[in-house]
Amino acid sequence: MRYLRDIPNTAYKISLYQWNGKYILKFEAGGMYEQIYKLDETEVVTDTEIDAIVDEILLAQISERFQLMHRDFTDSLRRNNVIF
Repeated sequence: MRYLRDIPNTAYKISLYQWNGKYILKFEAGGMYEQIYKLDETEVVTDTEIDAIVDEILLAQISERFQLMHRDFTDSLRRNNVIF
């Protein structure tokens, strides 16, 4: 996997990679959770088009998903007496 660049964002670390004919967008929240999206290279002309994909609507949905991930993980920890 080849690192291309970061996409600036104040809430998340967003990294762009290229691997096996795909662009990979990796969103990281607080060092605990990750979301990864893959896009075939043939879907875009250049990697800068990917910046347009990371719009406010997608970021809001990603934020909501991170919150759900955190809740699900925390619930499992409590359910299994890992944390109280």
